[in-house]
Amino acid sequence: MIGRIHSIESFGTVDGPGIRYVIFTQGCLLRCQFCHNPDTWNTKAGKEMSTDELIEDIRSYLPYLESSNGGVTVSGGEPLLQIDFLIDLFTKCKNELGIHTAIDSSAGCFTNTPHFMEKLERLFKVTDLILLDLKQIDNEKHKKLTGLPNQHILEFARILSNHQVPVWIRHVLVPGLTDSTEDLERLAAFIRTLKNVQKIEVLPYHKLGVYKWENLGLEYPLEHTEPPSEEVVNRAIEILNAAR
Repeated sequence: MIGRIHSIESFGTVDGPGIRYVIFTQGCLLRCQFCHNPDTWNTKAGKEMSTDELIEDIRSYLPYLESSNGGVTVSGGEPLLQIDFLIDLFTKCKNELGIHTAIDSSAGCFTNTPHFMEKLERLFKVTDLILLDLKQIDNEKHKKLTGLPNQHILEFARILSNHQVPVWIRHVLVPGLTDSTEDLERLAAFIRTLKNVQKIEVLPYHKLGVYKWENLGLEYPLEHTEPPSEEVVNRAIEILNAAR
């Protein structure tokens, strides 16, 4: 099975437990104003790689992954755009390597159709963890922030809960866009309805990817937005972790 890959990080430490072999897939439907990987948006860019190629490369790092109780994380872009590739890769990760598997997803491409749900059922069987990015609980604000509504993303979160797929919730804290007390409390209330959340992570907004927007000839929409203060971050952590 062939996938379209943006890049690989062989020694990741923030995208799941332990040391992670992180595969960044190419393609995303969201257009987040704070995106630090806009070069992953184009579904036709990137490098084609087979799951067999990736498994052989992962195998060379296996001692480090196993000793740290780590594994493989597929991020993006949006991994679920290449769900057949994911199913094949994770099946081989389990059958050939016996290692932990995780997906970092914003679920922007989720659709509750029988065809897609059948594939999700297969994917869930070989997935140990999903890092789910919930960017904004308010639908109108979500559309302004990402270009898409959020109802289908919240539905995906409920499906993960119903299937008891372990989840880490991630929320990027952007001053003036995702950090209001009202929105954070609404997000916490939604998280409380889920029965599978193991961890909640608040990711402070940063500007490390601005140069990519410039290289692509794109106007960066948050040019005058600065990272949140430690106090604001701690308040968000307190509000969201009250959901656990």
